[in-house]
Amino acid sequence: MASSPSTEDDVLDRLKKNVDPTVLSDREAAIRKRASEQYEKAHSRLKDLVNDNSTLPVTISLINIDGAKNTRTGFLQKVLQGTFARGKEPGFTLAEALGELSRDCHTFSRFGIFHQPTLYVDLAGQSDGKTKLNAKITLRELSRFILKTGTDMGNTEGSGYLSLTYRNVFGGAESLNGYASTGTRTRSAYEVNFQAPVNANPDLILEAGGYASSRSHHYYSSHEEVLRGGKVGVKWGEHEATYNGVWRQVTGLAQGASPTVRCDAGDSVKSSLRHTFTRDHRDNHLLPTRGWIVRSESEVAGWGGLGGDVAFWKNEMEAQVAAPLGTSGVSVSAGLRSGFLYPLSLGVGDNKKPAQPSRINDRFQLGGPTDVRGFRECGLGPRDGNDSVGGDVYMAGGANIYFPIPKVGPEKPLRLQVFANSGRLVGLQGLTEDGGNVNSSVEGALKELGNGLPSIAAGIGLVYAHPMARFELNFCLPLVKRSGERGRKGLQLGIGIDFR
Repeated sequence: MASSPSTEDDVLDRLKKNVDPTVLSDREAAIRKRASEQYEKAHSRLKDLVNDNSTLPVTISLINIDGAKNTRTGFLQKVLQGTFARGKEPGFTLAEALGELSRDCHTFSRFGIFHQPTLYVDLAGQSDGKTKLNAKITLRELSRFILKTGTDMGNTEGSGYLSLTYRNVFGGAESLNGYASTGTRTRSAYEVNFQAPVNANPDLILEAGGYASSRSHHYYSSHEEVLRGGKVGVKWGEHEATYNGVWRQVTGLAQGASPTVRCDAGDSVKSSLRHTFTRDHRDNHLLPTRGWIVRSESEVAGWGGLGGDVAFWKNEMEAQVAAPLGTSGVSVSAGLRSGFLYPLSLGVGDNKKPAQPSRINDRFQLGGPTDVRGFRECGLGPRDGNDSVGGDVYMAGGANIYFPIPKVGPEKPLRLQVFANSGRLVGLQGLTEDGGNVNSSVEGALKELGNGLPSIAAGIGLVYAHPMARFELNFCLPLVKRSGERGRKGLQLGIGIDFR
């Protein structure tokens, strides 16, 4: 008499109950171990097979792409054309073929529209004394639409945002991004941005977009700023070059706004070219323990035929290095940065105007919990009454020592830090709307930059590097403070993604 399926299940359940859980766990562990050993042996045999035949002459006869439903065939072919070209070269070997195919898979993953690709290679006979290879790359496309809402905390501001991304718009890894936010200081910000790789190259990206924002600067100066503009540019490797055209308004002046702020109130148009270079070899950009970074950003506005009503050359440079001290988890970091704004003549020919003093919305600001700790935000540099009006030349630097917290361990992103930082911000003197000697003004500013000690602060605090932002709670003590500058003695909280 045959037993029913339910009866068999009952027997199996009773057998399982009669087995010691420890024995059952050991058996499962043994099964997993045998499976792992078999996988390792198979992987080792495959590796040995490839190594033994690494110099075997081959040719790639076919690459089949599976799973790219929304991606253009021409786009896929451009990614693979280099591999096919190399496959026809004399002396092309199995090792080189696998290397080329692996690089193609890595290239596909870098476009941000696919999950990690999988590769399968099979033999397909002989041709002209070479072994033919058939390859199959399986692609699994990511969702084309991403909608996100949430809150951001960074660089002393909190905000709520809504973002929408449309990936692989035309089947060539293009992306269209829309972003809207409102915050404690940025009252509104809107941006639409389109990006597309050029010639199916993930290292060459064309970008175009438009933006609008309204931001309050009353926390350091008695005004607000409204921006409406657009940009177009290209990114390649560690470089980015863009053209920016923006209409700016200095508005919303407070009742006690200083003469400097009132003088710069109103509209201005900036038309500029910008280049940024970044080389970052740090192990963590929020809490680096080893590595280095160098960054340079240059902008030319209003010069020659660029147009607009402001003209200057502006440059910022930054370098930082971090290194561990032995294996104790203690590490040190040090950085130095500088900025320089050089006024230029505006226009060409008969319409050429002499160099003008810089405007408040083009100058540098210095100081704050994510900048020069121990000073209030924008608390360094020239002031007019209660307003920080910024400067044209600055230099700042700092050093940190990070200690792991006992019973927490060095592997956690929580550290005790001891720091010292300094900075100096000065403005150009002697320029008026009627003209002036720019070189003399620059020479005077550079002399003033080195006149006496810079503003200095030191302190101790806690650092937590969350994946989204870095949090610091420090006790700060200003050691050198110039007249009119605003220090911050005591506790200072810093939240941001870009700490200097």
